[in-house]
Amino acid sequence: MGEFDGKVVYITGVARGQGRKHAIRFAREGAKIIGMDLCASPSEYVKYPTTTPDDLAETIAKVEAEGGEILAEVGDVRDLAFQQDLVTRGVERFGGRLDVVIANAGICNWGKVWEIDEEQWNDTIDINLTGYWKTLKASIPAMLEAGNGGSIILVSSVAGLKAMPVQSPYSASKHGVVGLAQTAAKELGEHRIRVNTIHPTGVGTPMVMNETMQEFITARPEVVDSMRNLMPVEMIEPEDLSNAILFLVSDDARYITGNAMPVAAGQNASNVV
Repeated sequence: MGEFDGKVVYITGVARGQGRKHAIRFAREGAKIIGMDLCASPSEYVKYPTTTPDDLAETIAKVEAEGGEILAEVGDVRDLAFQQDLVTRGVERFGGRLDVVIANAGICNWGKVWEIDEEQWNDTIDINLTGYWKTLKASIPAMLEAGNGGSIILVSSVAGLKAMPVQSPYSASKHGVVGLAQTAAKELGEHRIRVNTIHPTGVGTPMVMNETMQEFITARPEVVDSMRNLMPVEMIEPEDLSNAILFLVSDDARYITGNAMPVAAGQNASNVV
């Protein structure tokens, strides 16, 4: 028996990285998964390798290998109608309930405030912040209709707690996620739906572990300084985020809402900004 037997979890950005690990972990705990991922380049300003349909197929296979059920499709978090339709079909398929939402899909790019392009700014905000709002708009009505309470996690970043150089649209979007989550927490508390943000330091996923990112960091030593952890680790693993999220959505955290939880190896407490 798993901790989340019979429960339904909606995860965006599920094809690889953090989203895949969350899906596998929840499936292992007995949950049914609704998932989506763009599986293509979301912006011309994203220079690292992006997800593919093969990545999504691998996630589906890994969830099913855990004995889990999953409905996962290719789609864009910027497409509200798609998210609403996917959630509706997933809830119908899995028994009329939705217990956990993890807004995870996001992008990262680089450039100084006055050097970035307008489209670069807009793409990042549209995906990382407006896309999160669309995820909430698509999923909250199903949670309210089910009447089971529940938990929502918006994946922010340590860049949502402190400023990060050459990441202005990313940092702004991740700060905005905190305001969105805390507003939703105030509105949903009476329905016993909790809303929290989680703030990782660098995570060992393809978004970070690639040649383009390493070349950029090598050329920008100030970026390295801003991302230095207090603990002697360069970055954490996706499983570390999954562990924290499982706690936040569990009954053990039943009175934690409107909270910003760092999983940042102390980077959030660093004086280096």
